[in-house]
Amino acid sequence: MPRFHCPVSLATGAELDLPAGAARHVQVLRLQPGDGITLFHGGQDEGSPGGEFDATVLRMGRSDVRVQVGTHHAIEREAPRAVHLLAGITANERMDWLVEKATELGVASITPLLAERSVLKLKGERAEKKLAHWQAVAVAACEQCGRNRVPVVHEAVDLAGWLRAHAPMPAQGMRLLLSLRAGTGPLHATAGTGAVVFLSGPEGGLSAAEEDLALAQGFAPVTLGPRVLRAETAPLAALAALTLA
Repeated sequence: MPRFHCPVSLATGAELDLPAGAARHVQVLRLQPGDGITLFHGGQDEGSPGGEFDATVLRMGRSDVRVQVGTHHAIEREAPRAVHLLAGITANERMDWLVEKATELGVASITPLLAERSVLKLKGERAEKKLAHWQAVAVAACEQCGRNRVPVVHEAVDLAGWLRAHAPMPAQGMRLLLSLRAGTGPLHATAGTGAVVFLSGPEGGLSAAEEDLALAQGFAPVTLGPRVLRAETAPLAALAALTLA
């Protein structure tokens, strides 16, 4: 059945109007009263219902869709390890692609990094629009891939600002930095449940000063092998290794 993100109170037996985005999607699909759909709240916090709900379309209006919520299924398709991606902002549509594929691979959250070598610079209203767009990309990816928890796309920040806001990782967690420095060891994806922060730069990588700052704050340098991967490819390769281990 078609799946829709519905970040409102969901309970078996309830009738409700779908949020505007989901309602438009239902109308585009030309669903009719009596058709079945799947709804998920998508929240990351413990108070969200989690899982997914069967639902039935009751009424199709000009701009609204009313449904009845059915059986709840306590299904989660999350990775066993939470990986938080701190990724240098890439140019054009490459950041959209990165957000989409990272969501499919199970990323827990994404923080766009305003790195020294980032081509795209975001401020003010433009930054707000980009953030909303990337969050919508993550929602659409969850609808497609079956995830019931939408990763949060955080506000873009520079590395120094992120480090000021985040205390060192707990003992069972890791901070990893993708680096091309000579002598850097390979990423070894060991099984486990401890959270990981993975830091990856934009086109051209992080500057030496940014790498030094990260290393001083507990990031361990790792490499993905002898080939130089694109800025949007490298963090996905790392995510696949870390979330599928």
